This record gives sequence, C-alpha cells and structure tokens, in this order.
Amino acid sequence: MEQALPVYILSGFLGSGKTTLLQRLLDHWKAQGLRPAVVMNELGEVNLDGLLVEQSVPMAEMLGGCICCTSRGDLSTELTTLVKKESPDVVVIEATGAANPLEIVDAVTETSLYQLVELKGLITVVDAAHLLELYRSQQGSTYRLMQEQIRCASVLILNKTDRVTAEEAVEISDVLRKWNAYAEILPAVRCGLEPEILLGSLGGVHLEGRDGEEAEEGIMAGGESVQGTADHTVHAHPTHDHVMAYTHYFKRAVNSEEFEQFVKELPRDVYRAKGIVTFSDTSSPFFVPICL
Repeated sequence: MEQALPVYILSGFLGSGKTTLLQRLLDHWKAQGLRPAVVMNELGEVNLDGLLVEQSVPMAEMLGGCICCTSRGDLSTELTTLVKKESPDVVVIEATGAANPLEIVDAVTETSLYQLVELKGLITVVDAAHLLELYRSQQGSTYRLMQEQIRCASVLILNKTDRVTAEEAVEISDVLRKWNAYAEILPAVRCGLEPEILLGSLGGVHLEGRDGEEAEEGIMAGGESVQGTADHTVHAHPTHDHVMAYTHYFKRAVNSEEFEQFVKELPRDVYRAKGIVTFSDTSSPFFVPICL
C-alpha cells in the first residue's frame, strides 16, 4: 500500500516561537534528504514569516484570515493542491497564533477522506512568562484561547524558560499538566530542542529520504502575522474575536530613534508587531520582530 503523507499542525499564541521552531525543523528534514512543504497562515495580508523560509521549500500561503474560521474551507483545497503539485514527504500547517487548532484538525481530517494524508501530531508552543501572567489573572479572551491550544496538543514546548525562575517554571508546568494530562512537556529556550527528541515524543516513524537513506518522520510549518488590537479588519470568531490585524506601508524611510520610541509607547493590547523597515539613518532594510 502507498504510505499516507504525514501532516503536522503547529500551534501557539502570537510570539511564542513557532517560526523559530519551524526553521530548526526545516533544516533537520532537509539534512535527512526529505522534501518538506509548508502551509503558512497569516491573519494579515502580508506573509512576513514566509520571507524567512528558504525559497526551495514549497509553500501554500493563506493570508487575510484565520484557517480555523474565515479560511477554514480553503485549507482542504490548499493542502490537496500542495500535495498533488509538489509531492512532499511531510507537511506542517502552522496556524496563526489566534487559531483554535481543533478546527484545523477537522479540516485535515476532511482532506484525508479523498487524499492519502494522515495527521501525526499537534505541537503547541507556549511562552512560559506570558502564560504565567495570564494564569495568575485567570481572565480574558487570550487566556481562554491559550487554554484551548494547550488542551488539544500532542506535545507541549514550554518555551522561553529563561524568562522565568525555576519555581515559576515548575508552577507553569503544573498548569500545563492540569490542562493536558497526556502531552509530553518539553522545556526550551528559543525552541532549542533536538529534532529527534521532539519527533520521538510524537511517536514518529521512519521515512525513506530522497537520497535513499532513512529519515524520521517530521515537521514543517507556516506563519503568523503582524497582529494585535487595531482599528482595521476584524476576523470574528468565538475564540479570538478580540484579535485583529493591521498592516501599514511606509511611504519613505523612518528615523530609527523615533521608531524605537513609537514601539515603546504601543498599548498593552498590542500583542505583537513585525515587519521590514528601512531606516533613514542605516544603510539597509531590517526585519523587525517585536514581542510586546
């Protein structure tokens, strides 16, 4: 029988570290002689994270909406087209940080009815300090969304543990275990995990690499957008109707000191900002990722 194509879902709130994990895993799979492919989702209209992924990696972009709601019906179509066109060895779907991954599971399951694909795992990346802050207040839409992302995970990466004390790390690990009694919890800094350990925790099998050598079954993922709360297009959904995306195009180079001051004064309800900025007092454009 023909082997089903392994599909993984990569979840986690804005700025948790999903794209960093994506790059580590892409490097791992390419070194194993595998051909990975990416389904990358952005709430906004610009795929900034896609610019960081090597151009040789096949990618389907789903922009301007969340694949768990407004674009959910398109996911099956995009996944099917990507598989038929590129014939990858493994696919990872990286949902926007505002997505409820259970609804993405439904879309992948739908695809499996007419395409030989198999969902192998759901990885949720957790920002340790951010979740600890939300847990202690125990309120807000973001808190409830992160609960859902954690509860349905196959494996939990407790990322950015360097930003909490040892006692706080234990506290937040206990919270993760309370919400998800089965997923393995892997502490990390900058998602610096050995791919073999992560994939082994998902029960990965062996694939035949394109160079004829065996390689473990793997992961590959997509993106998230410039997101926060802004007076722009609202993507309503029961689990994340509080999250909106706003894209601004600069008409000219900006002063770096003024830009830094602007970032410092952003309100607390802006979760994350990122973009490519040309400064008037530097020689080249910069990719600017900002976690707030």
